[in-house]
This record gives sequence, structure tokens and C-alpha cells, in this order.
Amino acid sequence: HKRPTNIFLKTTYATCLCCRCTKSTTDIYSKCLGNVMRVNVGPLGGNLLEVAVVTNNSVIPLTPSLASQCGFSMKTDQLGNTVIYASLQNCFAQNVADKAFTTTLNLRLHGNRMVEDELYQVAETCHYTSWASREIVCDRSYMEASECNRTLRGHVAKQPEDTGVRITTLVFFTPVEKVMKVAEAQRRGYGIANTATRLLLRSPHGSPETYTQNVAGVPMTINVSMFCFPFYLLYVFLSLCTGSVSFTPNTISWFLPRHIDPLVSSGHFRLLEVHMGVDGQRLDPAEMAARGYTLSVNDVYIVVEIPIGAVGGYFKSRVQDDHYYTYYAIEPMLEVLWTEETTHEDTRYKVLFPITTPLLSRPPQVIDNTVPMERMFKVLLGPLGSDVALMNIAFPSEVLSVADCNVRGFNVLEHMSPNSSTKVFTLNVPFTDRVVLQMSEKGVTVYSLHLTFGLLVLPEFAPFSHTAYLETKLMDIVPPSVSGGCDHQSFYVLVKYGTLNFQTVVGKRMLTPVLAQQYGFVENGTHTSFAVPFTAPDVVFEVQSGYIFLHPENPETNKIVKEFSMACSFYSTLTECFPNGTMTALAVKLESVPSLNPSQLTLRDPTCRPSYSDDSYAYFVFTGSSCGTTRKFLQNMMLYENEISLPAELEMNRESKADEPDSWRTTVSCYYDINKTHAVAFHPRPRRSEPYAKNARGELQITMRLALDDSYSAFYTGDDYPIIKYLQQPLYFEVELMRSSNPEVSLELENCWATLDEDRTTQPRWNLLINGCVNPVDPSQVIFHPVLADARARYPSHFKRFEVNMFAFAEDKDNLSRQLFVHCDTVICDARNPLGGVCNGQCSNQENRIKGMTCHCLSGETNVFFKMAGLRFLFALPTGQRRAVSDGQTFTHVSSGPILVN
Repeated sequence: HKRPTNIFLKTTYATCLCCRCTKSTTDIYSKCLGNVMRVNVGPLGGNLLEVAVVTNNSVIPLTPSLASQCGFSMKTDQLGNTVIYASLQNCFAQNVADKAFTTTLNLRLHGNRMVEDELYQVAETCHYTSWASREIVCDRSYMEASECNRTLRGHVAKQPEDTGVRITTLVFFTPVEKVMKVAEAQRRGYGIANTATRLLLRSPHGSPETYTQNVAGVPMTINVSMFCFPFYLLYVFLSLCTGSVSFTPNTISWFLPRHIDPLVSSGHFRLLEVHMGVDGQRLDPAEMAARGYTLSVNDVYIVVEIPIGAVGGYFKSRVQDDHYYTYYAIEPMLEVLWTEETTHEDTRYKVLFPITTPLLSRPPQVIDNTVPMERMFKVLLGPLGSDVALMNIAFPSEVLSVADCNVRGFNVLEHMSPNSSTKVFTLNVPFTDRVVLQMSEKGVTVYSLHLTFGLLVLPEFAPFSHTAYLETKLMDIVPPSVSGGCDHQSFYVLVKYGTLNFQTVVGKRMLTPVLAQQYGFVENGTHTSFAVPFTAPDVVFEVQSGYIFLHPENPETNKIVKEFSMACSFYSTLTECFPNGTMTALAVKLESVPSLNPSQLTLRDPTCRPSYSDDSYAYFVFTGSSCGTTRKFLQNMMLYENEISLPAELEMNRESKADEPDSWRTTVSCYYDINKTHAVAFHPRPRRSEPYAKNARGELQITMRLALDDSYSAFYTGDDYPIIKYLQQPLYFEVELMRSSNPEVSLELENCWATLDEDRTTQPRWNLLINGCVNPVDPSQVIFHPVLADARARYPSHFKRFEVNMFAFAEDKDNLSRQLFVHCDTVICDARNPLGGVCNGQCSNQENRIKGMTCHCLSGETNVFFKMAGLRFLFALPTGQRRAVSDGQTFTHVSSGPILVN
């Protein structure tokens, strides 16, 4: 066993008696533990710690020699957590009648030059009245013995407030007798004190007057001394420390003699109490059992057994000759109480005994968790000590830092054990990356990966490496093949199976069982076939032609394995002319004009809007005498014409793509034979006595988008999916009320939350907005962005923009969920019909409140698509819904997700 070196920093600075009240990640607390006090500081986070004691308005820095002389010691573990021990009878404690002891420490944290030093003051008063006749404390840097001086007080003290008598000389037995004056002993590092009731001697470890002697086969460090007073009364002090330690591969055994001679007289003592603890604090039997500690007493020894790696200690890493070793360190405590049967005097013996195991050869292991069908190597490296950092990974062709690996898509992650004593690293490498070697033979491809992990042990910055080789085999994949044809009504698709399981996406929709039934889906075990009508929403159009796109996807990886498109000519009547002068026209959205919104089209009269419209069509009904229709007489014919186009103001503001035409318009024509007559009949309807009105329903739609940045000028589209975001990376959401030109209404967000599943009712759930307000317990709260009027946001009240930092759910202690879905309840508010709720702004936090008026209309869900560069994942969202406007306040929701955690 080698005793760890004490760590103290000797520095002087100006006196400062008040603590600095600033927010810091350093946790500082103190505790009274019998006849010692403990102060915990940490983690230091790379800062240097300076410790000083405050006494009589003076600040005295603690040096190693002063600490051992005055009853202080300190230790720091591999995570930067520091523990300071102080004897209650230390040189600087304020002593009140040997019952209350107050110690005040100044703790200064030194950072780099760019960061101001942090100063903390810790003052702790400990009450201790259960003094034994003799108290012995064995600390890592000193031995301390104190005895009751009631005999001397009976002979010398004249008043109760007397603090004792003056000590003149000390006699040390080594075992040779050595006489020393008090001043000389103090210069040699001894601490000497006498109070109203006790005498004390403190000696540093390694002093010349200390010697080693076997007691019951256990080597004990002994200091025997005698105090001399002017009238020749003597007091004998004995200090005995340490013990014997043995190790097995899994257990530490610490032996302490049950009878320590000459501390207690042979044959005339009784063992009253034995307690065990860690870091100076006693543990009850239940806590000892939970940690796996055992304490036993036989005729010769008191035995403590501690499992290597148990709670209370920590592993520290070490590198020798590029080999990785660890050792386990712990500081158990034994507290023993004996009583002399003849004198009835008791002795309390407390020893804090730091133990470090020999170096343990525990090289890290590489575990191959690769699933070949996922086409990605999954590597786990560990276990390693918590003080080990992964710096880079070397491949045969290149060396990449951890940051470079993550940018490359290797997804290097660090996972800590629950007790933070060990860690593992995980790494994912796609088969398609150039560092993966491939070799194909007879329908089988062998993938191999050579890599070397570059690691460092901190804070020593000791480098070492670990090499691994992984290999896996995968049957070659034959993708499905697609063929087809068409007639004047439908597209006909034939899919031939390959060796890969797949699911089919038609246009932008998954071929679900309901959709397959609509398209006449037929399957025979090797092929599938179905027919898609020209009028289906999955068909896109150009002039006199239509297109269908098919994307078979791997359901395990959600990656497209085959792309297929088919174009067919079609002839359809887009304009109909009726004998009564009514005309109908169908305007079809063409693939060459993807930014066109059919609902915004009008006839020559801008007030004549479509009778029906969706994302693909606009349907108009008008007469020859309305909507700006013109009439022209030809020979034997009469021509009625109108024009479908965007209103001028919308045409100017439309952001068309580079390959789109600058304007969109089409002419509607009807020819009538002048000489042709038609017979018509009609039945008059009696006039109603009173005017009446019917209830009407309109349609509004809500959409949610994810912006590329906080300018909200560019958004992810359907082709950009899937996406991956790093933790704490901001997400910029925009929610818009579509197809409304009423400036009196506004879009409001009632509640927003995140789930693990697409179903918004599932648990667990984390609230982002509650009743229009940010979640007050959210550590990273939602930030709202103002919406200013521009070409796209003509009515700012129809938009809501907010920012959320990317986060993840913890599935258990070790794993984070890889995806999340975001949902929002939305309402439409009308300033003319106040009804309360979020429309009236019920949030008490006025700064973060989402302002609004009164709910009047109902919104709906829509499709939102995301994609992140570098990785492709399926990102399916709820289909957009449109709800009819109704009276009162009605709620609905929009959703996005999943967003994957990188």
C-alpha cells in the first residue's frame, strides 16, 4: 500500500471575509462527523483550489506542513471532487468549553486568465460532548491524541475558566528516550495544546520520533511521548495508526488488531463499540449491506472487507508501455471504543485509512453489435475509467477526430455507468463509407473494418490506443423491379419482388391497405399489381400528360431502394358549356408550376373565385353575363371567353422557381350555334314572405413547417426528409393559417408538447406550451419570434413562430430516445366575437405569453416533412386535415416528427 500524496496550494492573497454570491457549478457543503469536520468541494472543473483558514480576522493559507501540524488534510479524486478534513481541535478552531468548535475556511477557485477567481467561505460549528478519556484520530497526514486533564486541573487550576497549565518539555520514546522543548517540537511540526479539560499532541506522519511495531502481526505506526510540567507531573500519550491490507482479484481485506497493546492494557479491557464508514462518515448495517461491505470481529482482529468497485470508491486509470491499467481507491474508516475494567477509562480510536489496490490489468473490450441487415457496423468499446477520453479513431486510410467522425455520420457517443465510475464508447460506421472494405463472391459480400481508438488518461494526458477488427457477411440484395403502362383512364403498375422486403410509396403517400383497396391491389406471391386513376391525388400533371411516381422503401431502414416514374398522355374535357349559358372550367395544377396554389386563382373578375379547390384543382362555375366574360359574334357562331389567372397583386408577390413560368393563365372558351334552338321548361317558385339565410361552412387549413434558420425565409420540404438534429441544436417552427385573407382573425397556440410516438396521446409527454404559456419548469424554454409583414406573411396574425432547443427522452438510465414528435393544439381567434381562453391572453407571464383575441374558427392538421443532410430516414407525419368553420371555440392540432437525435 502506498499512501496518496496530500494536495495543497501555497498562495498568498488579500484578506476577504465574505463569500462571492455568483452562480457556479461547484457544489460546496460541510458536515460534522464526530470529532472531525468534513468539507466537500466539487467538481473543480479544471480549476485550482486554494484553501486558507480564517482566524481573528486573519487569513492564513494552509501549506502541507501547517495542515498536518494543525489537524487538516485534503484529497481529490479523478473527477475533481475534493474532500477537506479538519480536526475539531485544530489550531484555528474557536473552542467554547470543549463542547462547541467553529472552523472557518476560505476556498478560492483559480480559473484561467479570462475567468475571474471565485471565492467561497465555509463556516461550520460542530458540537461534540461525548469525549472519551482518550481520543485518537489517525488521518492520512497526521496522528492526533488527546486526553482528559482532569487530574491536572484538580491539582493546578484555580478558577473554572483556567485553560490548563503550561507544558515545558516533551519526552519521546523511539523507543530510545528523546527530550525536546515545546518550541523545538513545534518547529519540527508537532501540534501541542492544552485546553480547560484536555491535553493534545498531534504528530505528522513520517516524523523522526515515529516508529513501526508489529501488533498481533499487523504493522502499526506508533508515537509514544510524555508531557512534563513545572511541578514534575507527567502525562503519557500513545498514537497508533494504519493496519494490514490484503487483496484478491475482487476484494479488499483490512485487518486491525482487536487488542492494541500498549494502547489498552492486556486482559483488562472490553470492546464496547465498532463502527465502519467511508470518508469519515459512519454507515448503518443496511447501507453497508447495500454496498457489499462486511465488518467482523474475532478474537484477534477487526476485519473489514470491501468489494473492488463498490460504491464509495473510484477507479483511476494508468498507462504503462501503451497498456491500460486501473486501480481502485477508497478511504474506509474504523471507529472503536474500548473501556479499561480496572480504571473505567475509555479510549476512542478513529482511523481514516486510504487504500489503493495494485494495478489491475483490465484492457478494454470491443463488442461487435452489428446487425448485417442494417448495413452498419455498431461497435462498443469499454469498460474504461471515467477519466479516459476518446480523442480520435484511425482507419487504414485516414485518422478522424471525434468531431470529424460525427460530421461524417459515424455517431460516436459516450455512455457513463450509473455510479459514474466507468464509461463505454459506441461507434456506428455505415457499410457505404469508404473506410469499410468490401469483397463480393458468389452472391455474398464481406464487409470488414479496421480501426484503432486513440485515447487519453486525464488529467495526466497519458496516451494509449486499442485496435479492433470487425467483419460481417451479407447476402446480396436484389431490389424489386417495377413496370407499367396506361390507357385513357388509369396507370397500371406491376411490381416484381426481389430479395428485399419493401413497402410502396405512391406519389407522397404510403400504399396502405385502404389505399391499396381503392387502387385494386392484387398479389400472387411473386408480383403485385394495381391501377391508379388519372384523377387520383397521387398523380401530377403537365399539359396533356400525367405522371405517377413510385418509391419502394426498405421498412427496416426507411430508405428508398428503387425509384420508378411513368408518364402517360390523357385527354380530358376541362371546359363544359351548357345551353342555359352556364360554363364550368377545371384548372389543373401542373408539375412545372409547383408553387401555384389553385385556391388563389380567379376569373377576370377577381371576386369570382373557385367554387371548389384543393392542392391539385380549382373548379369554376360562371355564366356568360358574369365574372368579366366577353362575347364576340362570328359567322353563325357566338364566342364567350374568360380567363383564369392569379390576381395581379398575388402574381407580383409569388415566389416562382427558376424553371417556372413568370405567369400562369389559361383561356376558357365556349362556342354557341346562333341558328340552333333549344326548348326549355321551368316551374315558378312562390316568393317567400320573409328573407332567409342558410348556415354556411368554409374550410381553413393549418400547416406547420420547420425553417432552416431564425430568418424563416427558407423551409425544409418533403424532398428534404428525413432529418437529424444534435442535442441543444435549435429547431425553428412556423405554424400558419392557410387560405384566409381576413385580417380580423388570428392563429393562436393553446398547448404544445413532445412525445416518443406519432400518437399525440402517448406517454411519456413533455409540455412545451401550457394554456398559451411556456412551461415554467422547462430548463430550456420556448422562445417566440415576432412575425413582420412581408410578401409571404401578408397577415402576420395568421402566423406563429417559435424556437425549441433539440432534446431527447431518457428511456432508462443509460439510453436516450432516438426520436421525438412535436404536437400543438391550435385555435383561430376572432376579434369581433370574444369568447375567452388563450384568445383573451390568460397567461400571467406577460413577457412569454402568446397574444391573441377570441377563438372563432377551427384549424387542422397538415403534412410536415423534414430532412437532414447526410442521413436519410423515413419521416412520416399525420395527413393534413381541414375542418369546417363553426360557431364557438374549437380546438385541433398539428404535429411534426419524428426528429431524430444525433
